[in-house]
Amino acid sequence: EKYNIAVDAKKGRAYVGKGIIEGQKVLLVKPQTYMNLSGQSVMEVMNFYKEDIENLIVIYDDIDIPTGTIRLRKKGSAGTHNGMRNIVYLLQEDGFPRIRVGIGSESKVDLIHYVTSGVTKKEKDLLEDALTRAADAAACIVEKGIEKAMNEYNIRPKKEEKND
Repeated sequence: EKYNIAVDAKKGRAYVGKGIIEGQKVLLVKPQTYMNLSGQSVMEVMNFYKEDIENLIVIYDDIDIPTGTIRLRKKGSAGTHNGMRNIVYLLQEDGFPRIRVGIGSESKVDLIHYVTSGVTKKEKDLLEDALTRAADAAACIVEKGIEKAMNEYNIRPKKEEKND
């Protein structure tokens, strides 16, 4: 919304939107496959536009980090996220930046139930803020590069003080 890019044009198994972020041409892609098969959409778009892997930025939810936090990584494994595993597997490459948005479960509940259930008002507020920061972080990667974006956005939350 900030850059007035509508992600509403159908391209294969994804919706795409073309625009400009911080003076750079970008393509925003929203896969329309099952999450576990996200790599199919990403691969189709990367092949169609003949884009270099280092220009790919993937934003995804991650149960392994606390709700509302974001983590930027320059490259690396897919971790426990099946959608990222599929992207890495199909692209045969993991050397691209990614932004992980925390949806971590503090309680030990069934994973499938957790990721398909609703969120509380508190979680909704945390997630909305995290998604805004993730979008800003992606724009920062486009403008300044992944290293500077990591320095700016990989901030550890302050620990709450205990009143003894």
